[in-house]
Amino acid sequence: MYTVTSGTGDIRGISPCSWRIYLFNRNFLAFSLFVFIVANIPGAHADEQVYILNTSTGPPYATSARDGFQDRVVAEVFRRIGLKGKVEIYEASARALLNANNNVDHGVAMRIAGLEKKFPNLVRIPERLIENDFVAYSRGLDLTTDSWDSLLPYVVGYINGWQIFERNLVAEQESTTLKEPSQMFTMLDKKRLDVVLYERWQGFSRAASTGVKVKVHEPPLASVDMYMYMHKEHAHLVPKLAQALKDMKADGTYRKIFDEILTPLSEAGR
Repeated sequence: MYTVTSGTGDIRGISPCSWRIYLFNRNFLAFSLFVFIVANIPGAHADEQVYILNTSTGPPYATSARDGFQDRVVAEVFRRIGLKGKVEIYEASARALLNANNNVDHGVAMRIAGLEKKFPNLVRIPERLIENDFVAYSRGLDLTTDSWDSLLPYVVGYINGWQIFERNLVAEQESTTLKEPSQMFTMLDKKRLDVVLYERWQGFSRAASTGVKVKVHEPPLASVDMYMYMHKEHAHLVPKLAQALKDMKADGTYRKIFDEILTPLSEAGR
């Protein structure tokens, strides 16, 4: 038998077995309290599911600071269904699509309709994310782009591999393909190109970042609806995400994000 003095008083006449039980219970209670406290600290759930939608599109749609248009919309639609979502940027478009199709990432942030024909594991969220306008920029030409033929008098530049331009420019069109958008706008500024072809908001963003004052020509040469996709393993989220995006448009949240991120670019590039 033992006589033990603790911080709370004497514990007398405890057998070795009872003493071990006492210590176990005390330590167990202390550990349980620790687990409870940690579990309720904000941000303590390091393994909380975050749904990754990838993109190969940069500013103003996706940025390293996660404050682009795609970043904001994706985060909000997932928040509205009680989940977390974010956008990851890939330089290589092909790699991004393969990762989404193989469920390395959970989906795609912004692609054209029909992607599932080539990537059968992807399920389209049917509510449109945005309409991409493909437009012509110049330093101030008097030009109405109501047809692809309207570009014929000019030397145009566009990014190598952009199929929408490669398929639609007429055979006689004098054109130059480039690898980098900044190079394209620099050549426009130096009058080595008359016109450059790009997506509307990315074009304004690139022009502003390179300090080139541009004029965008209307109407768009082409307009394409863009959508989010989820891997089929997460297809049960598709109706909820579609409804969340509809609700964002109905309550003005979508317009607010659009006007904060995209609308100012139309003036900044001029």
